[in-house]
Amino acid sequence: MNQRRGVIVGVDVGGTKVLAGVVNSRGRVVDVAHRTTPGRRVNPEMVEEAVVAAVLDVAGDRPLRGVGIAAAGFVDAENERVMFAPHLPWQGEKVRAGFAQRLGVPVVLDNDANCAAVAEWAYGAARGADSALMVTLGTGIGGAILLGGRVLRGINGTAGEFGHMQVVPDGRSCECGGQGCWEEYCSGSALVRYAREMLGQGPTMLEELCGGSPDQLTGPMVTEAAAAGDLAARHAFATVGTWLGVGAANLAAALDPEKIVVGGGVVDAGERLLAPARIALGQSLVGTGHRVLPELVAAQLGPQAGLVGAAVLVRRQLLRRERSGLRPGRRRPKDRGARWAWR
Repeated sequence: MNQRRGVIVGVDVGGTKVLAGVVNSRGRVVDVAHRTTPGRRVNPEMVEEAVVAAVLDVAGDRPLRGVGIAAAGFVDAENERVMFAPHLPWQGEKVRAGFAQRLGVPVVLDNDANCAAVAEWAYGAARGADSALMVTLGTGIGGAILLGGRVLRGINGTAGEFGHMQVVPDGRSCECGGQGCWEEYCSGSALVRYAREMLGQGPTMLEELCGGSPDQLTGPMVTEAAAAGDLAARHAFATVGTWLGVGAANLAAALDPEKIVVGGGVVDAGERLLAPARIALGQSLVGTGHRVLPELVAAQLGPQAGLVGAAVLVRRQLLRRERSGLRPGRRRPKDRGARWAWR
């Protein structure tokens, strides 16, 4: 089969799992494969093995045309390396080149939140917005800045790392090495911590779901209990939602976006998360009564947004190469004098 008729695979490499999917030209995920992320304190090759296995699994007998990698970490301005990842072992590794060599096809690398933002602008909640911010709530917090449909990546490639802005001086220690980071108060990990703190303080469905063992409590359990009306679980979501609104107000004060799109697993709770967030946004943002507030909305593409966006980026690159006559595997020179990197 001709390479142009092969499949494009997007991969979302998160702190707990690898999700790979074949993505068609309309942004639809037609097949998926999962692997467990080995963790932060392992050899980087172990993560790479999991990613390659997921890609080959989902592609099956079909030839690969290109692969997009959405990584939960700081990706450099050249889209070559993961410079730092709080929940993964990559620390400056040449991730893109390594996967391109192993898979034998063009590979695009970017931050997972950047990829999710691209997907939401192309097919989801940010479609048509002139300016939008993406905030993804998972193990930690990712973020992205969209202007005119393009991702603002910054001089280091790390614009939009909102999760590690300090919201509580001398607050909780974060895996990044800092203290008081936003993701320590507003993330899937924070949600579970808040719920665990409620155990033993009164009757709650959470006790039944985790078998009385706080260490066994998970985010999906908290979501299930909240949907069933459990007050402790709903309180945990309200706490995360309030911190979401506080952080969103800081972002709105700095960037004044048209929309703030919230993605990640925690957003499955819908209005239980977003309603308190909108209240806190209005209460925390200066001049609320004299300005148009950004629309705070749930992402539409769910947990597949990162891999869809990664596939969009690699498809764009393949189209540019075809139009410019570049051979597969040859990279166009970048403008080294640019102060800001866009994609």
